[in-house]
Amino acid sequence: MNIGIVCYPTFGGSGVLATELGKALADEGHNIHFITYQQPVRLTGFSANIFYHEVRVPAYPLFDFPPYETALASTLVDVVKNNRLDLLHVHYAIPHASAAYMAKQILAEQGLHIPFITTLHGTDITLVGKDKTYAPVVSFSINQSDAITAVSNNLREETYANFKIQKEIEVIYNFVDIERFNKKPIDAFKKAIAPDGEKVILHASNFRKVKRIADVIHTYNQIKKEIPSKLLLVGDGPERPMAEELCRELGIFEETRFVGKQQDMEEIYAIADLFLLPSEYESFGLAALEAMAAGSPVIATQSGGLPEIVIQGKNGYLSPVGDIDSMSKNAIKILSNESTLKAFKQAARAQAENFAITNIVPQYEAIYLKVLGQ
Repeated sequence: MNIGIVCYPTFGGSGVLATELGKALADEGHNIHFITYQQPVRLTGFSANIFYHEVRVPAYPLFDFPPYETALASTLVDVVKNNRLDLLHVHYAIPHASAAYMAKQILAEQGLHIPFITTLHGTDITLVGKDKTYAPVVSFSINQSDAITAVSNNLREETYANFKIQKEIEVIYNFVDIERFNKKPIDAFKKAIAPDGEKVILHASNFRKVKRIADVIHTYNQIKKEIPSKLLLVGDGPERPMAEELCRELGIFEETRFVGKQQDMEEIYAIADLFLLPSEYESFGLAALEAMAAGSPVIATQSGGLPEIVIQGKNGYLSPVGDIDSMSKNAIKILSNESTLKAFKQAARAQAENFAITNIVPQYEAIYLKVLGQ
C-alpha cells in the first residue's frame, strides 16, 4: 500500500507513535509518505520505502497567523495525486483531520477517492479539542473520518463523553519496539549519573503543567532521604525553569540532572531503576511503556490510560494524582530490596511485551484494508 502519514514531527507521544508506525510499515514493504512541517525527530536513517514531504506555509503580510491547515490540505492533495496514495492516516485530530477532510473533498471533485483514518492520542480530545473554539470542527472532522482509532479504552470513552461521535472508535494501543529497548546499560554512562552506585530515578516528558513536574521533584526528595539515588530529568518545556528553581530551593540540584531533549532514549531508559510519571492525565503513557520495555518499574498516577498498562503491585504502583507521600512510599518499597526490584523489573518487561510493535502493527494494517474495501 501507498500510505500518507500526517503527524506532528516533535518529541510528543503522537509524533513518536506515528513515526515508529510508519517505519514499521515500511519494513513490511509498504510505501510510507510522511507529510508535516519538518522532518519527524524519530525519522532517522534511510529506508527506500520512506518519503518525507514538507508542508511549506508562505509568509504574507496579510496573515497575522500563517494558515497551516490550508497549506497542509493543499500539500495533501499534491502528494496524493503525484504519488498515487491509497489512503491517509492522520495522527492527532487538530488540525490534521480537518485538513484531510478538505483534501478528500478537493480530490473527489477531481475524480479521486482518498479515505482517511484518524487516530486520537489524548490532548487533542481531553484538552485542546474541548475548547469551544475548536470543538465543532474537531467533532465534525472525526465523524467524517473513514475510520477512527484511539490509543486506549479511557481515551475512547473520553471522546464519546465529550463529543457527539456517530461512528465506532476502535482501540489500538500504543506500541513499543521491544528489541530496541532491550539494551544493557552502558556502565560509563550510569557512573556519570550515579558515580557511587546510587539508584537512578528517571522522568521524561515535555515539561508541561499536565506532567506535574513539581510532583516528580517532591517525590524524589522524599525517596532520596531513604534511598541513595539520583534524579534524571529528560525533556524540555515551559515548566523547566520552575523545576530547576524548585530543586535549588530543596537543596537537591546537585543530585538532579536536567539533560534536555534526547533522541536515543533507549540508552537512557537502560540505566534507570525506576520511572516516575505523576501526570494529571495520560491518555496512554507511552513513556511509561518504553520504560517498562527497558525493564524499569513505573510509579504513576491513577489517571487516564495508565491503569491499562501499569499492574498495581506487580510492575509498578498507581496513586491518586498529587499523592506524593503514596508515590514516594511505593518507590521506596521497590528500591529498598534488590530481590523486589528485580521482580518488578522482570514484570515490567513482560508487560511491555504485550504491547510489542509486532502485535500492534497488523491491527493498523487490518484497518487500512477495511477502509479500502479489501
